[in-house]
Amino acid sequence: MSDYILETKHLFKEFRGFVAVSDVNLRVRRGSIHALIGPNGAGKTTCFNLLTKFLTPTSGQIYFAGHEITHEKPAQIARRGIIRSFQISAVFPQLTVLENVRIGLQRATGQSYHFWRSDKALSHLDQAAYALLEQVDLAEFASELTVNLPYGRKRALEIATTLAMEPELMLLDEPTQGMGHEDVSRVTALIKKVSVGRTILMVEHNMNVVSQIADTITVLARGAVLAEGDYQEVSRNADVMQAYMGTTSGELEGAHA
Repeated sequence: MSDYILETKHLFKEFRGFVAVSDVNLRVRRGSIHALIGPNGAGKTTCFNLLTKFLTPTSGQIYFAGHEITHEKPAQIARRGIIRSFQISAVFPQLTVLENVRIGLQRATGQSYHFWRSDKALSHLDQAAYALLEQVDLAEFASELTVNLPYGRKRALEIATTLAMEPELMLLDEPTQGMGHEDVSRVTALIKKVSVGRTILMVEHNMNVVSQIADTITVLARGAVLAEGDYQEVSRNADVMQAYMGTTSGELEGAHA
């Protein structure tokens, strides 16, 4: 078995002559937290959309767990275990926190869309749902309507719902965007906690978050890989500094992509 769960080879994406992703060779190691960063317009979201098959590459290949998935559909790769947080974990505001996680757990039962079933028919999922809520420190909010949760807690619930889908690879798209300092710290610690035994690929603007939890960082600029390594390596890279801040001195500490 390869050390790498996800690989791209010479990935390109063009939009009417504009190259949004250019020759990206990405390798995500099993059991790691891998961050994809870069200035605005660097191609991060386009790259995520290629990996989750919401876009089709102009050329290049994508491999997951040794299988080529370049031409598979989003539902196919979700069944393989690639789960992108904001796609499948959009919370239902008028359901309770517990009920939201239970919907995620229904996938494994083959009854994902049986919304007409009585709550009692789903009660056998409650224990597993509570266990997931405990993982993300939401057990005390189990009976709370989701609409009443603060923003940071809603993001924690999205992560719980994602975990309910039993992902092999979690793709988190800017998980701390729009949060205050306290929520950022809580969600950062949560991502680190749930990463044990899992693989996470994340796009994240907050460099303080990336510096704390990312094992490997890939820096994109103008659609191409500019640098790769751990935080110490990329934060001192002159090309990265130029791309982010228009300077070749200092470090990225505290910078925002």
